[in-house]
Amino acid sequence: MLDLRAAASKAHDANAARRMLALALVLEGVERKTSAETCGMDRQTLRDWAHRYNAEGLAGLLNRRSAGPSPLLNPDQKAALAQMVREGPDLGADGVARWRRVDLKRRIEARFGVACMSAPWASSWRRPVFVGCRFVRSIRHPILKPRRRLKKLRCEGSRRPAGVRPGQAPGGLVSG
Repeated sequence: MLDLRAAASKAHDANAARRMLALALVLEGVERKTSAETCGMDRQTLRDWAHRYNAEGLAGLLNRRSAGPSPLLNPDQKAALAQMVREGPDLGADGVARWRRVDLKRRIEARFGVACMSAPWASSWRRPVFVGCRFVRSIRHPILKPRRRLKKLRCEGSRRPAGVRPGQAPGGLVSG
């Protein structure tokens, strides 16, 4: 009991501290439903955390980070891709003078058989493998200006009197 409360006071994660306090309440003899509601969880959720605590101890109450998605390319394919980027495109074979992400996406799909979106690959171009490689960004016409966001214009009759909140009638009564 005391070790759970002490660990909760030292925990950096609020959710883990909540779990520890809920289990401390259960060990002190408080009803499970009451201790779960006190700590902002369902009784079944408290039961699941109790099972993890029994199996793994305090480490079972901490948040776990997921491993994330598995990489689409294996290390050999990544090395081949990095070499391809360093060498640059062949104008005759690839039809471009400099790599664009779209062109590399097509080349990856053709060579490795891996279908990928271009957006997730954008972050991988900053990795040390691709340092010094130059990519062409999407080309914009020099005359075209970027779009400007327009402010919403209000009609003159749509202004609320001062001190009236949305959904409130001007006389102080709630509308509807």
